[in-house]
This record gives sequence, structure tokens and C-alpha cells, in this order.
Amino acid sequence: MRRKDREITDTEELLAIIRANKVCRLGMADGSQPYVVPLNYGFEFDTGGLVLYFHGAGEGKKIDILKKNSRVCFEIDGEHGLSEGKNACEYGFYFASVIGFGNACFIDSEAEKARALAALMRHQTGEDRAFAFSPAQLSAVTVFKVTALSFTGKRRAPPPDAGPPMPG
Repeated sequence: MRRKDREITDTEELLAIIRANKVCRLGMADGSQPYVVPLNYGFEFDTGGLVLYFHGAGEGKKIDILKKNSRVCFEIDGEHGLSEGKNACEYGFYFASVIGFGNACFIDSEAEKARALAALMRHQTGEDRAFAFSPAQLSAVTVFKVTALSFTGKRRAPPPDAGPPMPG
């Protein structure tokens, strides 16, 4: 990382960014053509590392690409804010982001699908409770996970007297 002064090395800080945001941009490679799609996500983190969960339709460009190439890059960001200046080149932007690399894997078992969808629901709703899914619901949705091989974070924090960050 070029800007070591902005690097986030503390795992809890990285997880706080992941917890605070709702959209993950998933980067894939369709041959030599990059493809990025924003997705809602859920996640789990434990001694096994970071796992992100996603769901969607059973067909489409994203699914086709992942079936051919499971290697992905992911990005999550927030804490946005404008830093104003007197001149154009004095402006800046505050942010916090997490970027990582991993492998995508489709989930077929009903039990693992339910676990993944429950993690997604807990994250998206902010409700720490059990979620139930019928067999019909589980069979109607495609669920995949990204097991992170690595992830890093970066933050440009506003000064203490700045207003609250923009939602995002």
C-alpha cells in the first residue's frame, strides 16, 4: 500500500467497515474483460477467516462468469465526506474502504444456503435473530460465498471538527 499512513491493519477496524456498509462491489474477470457488480451481502468472520455471502437469480452474466472463473476481488466502502478547499486541487474526499481477494463457491446444500441467507438477512436488517426459509424459497435462489484469501483497509478520516460522514 502506497499510503501507509492511511492503511488499516486492525482486524476489528476492518470488520467495523464491513459491518457498517450494505453494498459490496464484486469484481470478476470474463476472459480479458473485467466485470464489476454491486451486491448486498452478509458475512461471517471467525478463526477460519472472512466469508462473504451473496444471493440472486440462478442465471445471468455474473453466474456465467463465476462458473468459468471463481477468482474475485471485492470492495466495500463508506464514511464518505467532502474535504473542501480554496482551490480545485485542495479538495479531497474522506472514506474508509476494504478491498480483498478470494474465491467464489456456489452453495448447494439447503442447510448451508439457509445459514448464508440468515447471515445476509442479519447484516442487511441489523436484526440479530433467527431467520427461517422454506424449502421452496431455498430452491428458488442461487447463493454463493466468497472466501477471502486476503483483505486490506484504507481510511482518510475527516478532522474532528468536520460534520458527520455522508451515508453510504
